[in-house]
Amino acid sequence: MKLGKSKRVGTLKGNDMFWGYLFIAPMLIGLLVFYIFPVFQTFYYSFNDWGAFGNYSWTGLDNYREILKDPAVLYSFRNTFLYAVAMVPLSIAVSIIAAVLLNQKIKGLTVYRTLYFLPVVTMPAAIGMIWKWLYNSDYGVINHVLNWFSIAGPHWLTDSNWVLISVIVVGVWSVIGTNMVILLSGLQGIPKTLYEAASLDGAGPIYTFFRVTLPMLSPTIFFVTVTTSIGAFQVFDFIFMMVSPTNPAIDSVQSVIYLFFQYAFVVGDKGIGAAMAFILFIIVLILTIFQFKLQKKWVNY
Repeated sequence: MKLGKSKRVGTLKGNDMFWGYLFIAPMLIGLLVFYIFPVFQTFYYSFNDWGAFGNYSWTGLDNYREILKDPAVLYSFRNTFLYAVAMVPLSIAVSIIAAVLLNQKIKGLTVYRTLYFLPVVTMPAAIGMIWKWLYNSDYGVINHVLNWFSIAGPHWLTDSNWVLISVIVVGVWSVIGTNMVILLSGLQGIPKTLYEAASLDGAGPIYTFFRVTLPMLSPTIFFVTVTTSIGAFQVFDFIFMMVSPTNPAIDSVQSVIYLFFQYAFVVGDKGIGAAMAFILFIIVLILTIFQFKLQKKWVNY
């Protein structure tokens, strides 16, 4: 009896594994074809000189040497780092505040949540076009409102001192909805008994926020930090739609992905583009590993 039962259990486990792998096969195949394979393909192409007709030849480290000599590439890495360093903490801070406010029992809560989430379901190209109109120095809404207070608005997208800040604002605004929803789910998972205990101890709302809410929300904040950081290093759409290649301030805002697009698809030098993309991949990978190592010091599970 025991032997027959073990055979049945083994058969059931085999069937479960078969159906399990069958169900994850589409996602696994898509991951291999569209994500993992292109990484190795890009790594290989970064050591080649890619001709105009698709022919390529092995050049070794020449593409990487060319990158180190090109000031535009170095500026693009600088701009990307500045964008990420400013955009990530600002967006997370605003998202936490929005999530906490929308976790309260207020009238029109569904409407507010929908309004915050609207940028997520809007095409990045449409967002870039709208913000380009808002930032227009002659007839844009932002400068028009500033004129009411006798403030001369700057040239947001053509002044090298303001163009990166303008893109950072759009980046922060565009990710608040996604981060807010994730953080809101984390807030709703915090046990109510902790707030009741803090209230009985006489803790105020500010003390409760920093001593109860933030520590309990730290795993969700960590997840949002990682995903937002990865997205920040891949910024492209807003820059492409808001700042034209002939803009005098383009050098102050072009990111690594933007310059990769120029090299790979405008100039046609896909070898240089592949080398830039792979260097960015390594940088993001190292920063992500560093974040996972550092989270042991501040994330409470």
